[in-house]
Amino acid sequence: MKEFDLESLSTFDGKNGRPCFIAHGDKVIDVSASKLWKTGTHMKRHQAGTDLTSDISAAPHGTEVLDKYPQVGVLKKKAAEKYLPDSLEMLMERVPFLRRHPHPMIVHFPMVFSIVPLFFYLLFILTGMQAFETTAFHCLGADILFIPPSIATGFLTWWVNYQAKPMKPVRIKIYFSFILLAVAIIAFLWRILSPEAFALGGKEAIIYLMLLLSMAVIVSVIGFYGGGLTFPHEKK
Repeated sequence: MKEFDLESLSTFDGKNGRPCFIAHGDKVIDVSASKLWKTGTHMKRHQAGTDLTSDISAAPHGTEVLDKYPQVGVLKKKAAEKYLPDSLEMLMERVPFLRRHPHPMIVHFPMVFSIVPLFFYLLFILTGMQAFETTAFHCLGADILFIPPSIATGFLTWWVNYQAKPMKPVRIKIYFSFILLAVAIIAFLWRILSPEAFALGGKEAIIYLMLLLSMAVIVSVIGFYGGGLTFPHEKK
């Protein structure tokens, strides 16, 4: 049976009429007949011509779906360079969830709490109801609590899944995450020290509103680049 390495496998990416091969374990499988792989990608995330062993182990389906398609070769893998401590590698094998999912799970909280203070504060301006302003303040505090663990799990995911290699999307996410945390802390402390200024409106309220607006913009940038890592943008 034909032998493939990662370089030769990459030429079967399912694009421009080329066959669509994927690897799982030491098997190279031809999934060209699958409608789910007709563009060379599956679920806008998994790319043909690559080793998908770890991706399939974390997929909602089992490996039995691959039995429908023919094996066309075997994958020769180079000895993997160890970059994780043995204890952490063992933990990842016992709890596969820790390899990919902590960051995507936790990051949803600061994404929400970075956006909703703006909308609650706008409702306060429109209605004059103090409860909306208080809710915006509470959400801002929750945001500060969730940003640090999101950053920490982001570094972990970068280390475990990408070997902490320099990557433009990750670099942007890191910079903007710390900027987001700084803006959130400034707005939160300012609101604590001068609560009456925001309740009465005026210049302070406008600046506070701009801080909340900037948080929504910053977290949207972070989410855009994070989403691009999970669901790569297809180049036409």
